[in-house]
Amino acid sequence: MNPHHHAPVLAPGVELRRYGAIEATDLHDFHQIVLGLDGSMEMSVDGVGERIDACSAWLIPAGARHDYVGIGENCQLVLDLPAASLAVPERLFDSARAVRVDPALTVLVRQIAARATLAQQDAASDLRVRRFHWDASARLCAAVIAQSGIADDAKFTAAAGLDFARIDRWLRAHLSEPLRIADLAAHCGFGMRRFHQLFIEAFGETPHRYLQRLRLDTSLALLADPRRSLTQIALEVGFGDQSAYTHAFTRRFGLAPGQWRAVPSH
Repeated sequence: MNPHHHAPVLAPGVELRRYGAIEATDLHDFHQIVLGLDGSMEMSVDGVGERIDACSAWLIPAGARHDYVGIGENCQLVLDLPAASLAVPERLFDSARAVRVDPALTVLVRQIAARATLAQQDAASDLRVRRFHWDASARLCAAVIAQSGIADDAKFTAAAGLDFARIDRWLRAHLSEPLRIADLAAHCGFGMRRFHQLFIEAFGETPHRYLQRLRLDTSLALLADPRRSLTQIALEVGFGDQSAYTHAFTRRFGLAPGQWRAVPSH
């Protein structure tokens, strides 16, 4: 069976998909997370098959050929994730695997699925749809990484170097503070040089570059709260002032944070 091929994807995307009763094969150059929503489906990656339902998800690395088939009426929430688009440790996608989904993530999946329905019907505003994709993707990635058990397997923790989920949680908890690599290295029990090397292996980039991406990702959700000023958001995610935040945000997303926030909601 020939796999479907896809045009290059540069930004993350969230979409509701229904899988048919005839088995199909897919292959793409971006990572993907298939989150169970309604009904179920079977998916097999590299010869390992699992059923996906509302309590589970598949993590599929870029380049992994996968076969899938829907079981009756079904609808799943799919996150397409190009490399280096969001702050996600590369090691999360070292290999394909199915994971159980905790209750907090299940609730978030349902909330985002409701918004995705509106976004897929919205032909009036490309910008509004684009904002939805970035915001929803950032929320889902944060929740997947934070989920207890996502990195319990020894392959993804000490045996492979750093516990990336623990480090990601530490960085998110200290976003407003200057990054002191020595403190983080000591927190993980490594010297500076060894830690830096292991961090790049686990995250795919340097600590400062990953943290910059993480700060901007986190600010997307904060921008949705009109009670927060841009200066408050800038300081909360660790920028020295609003100007530095605006410059970094505009370079990353192509719009200033004030313009991003001004896009009307549905």
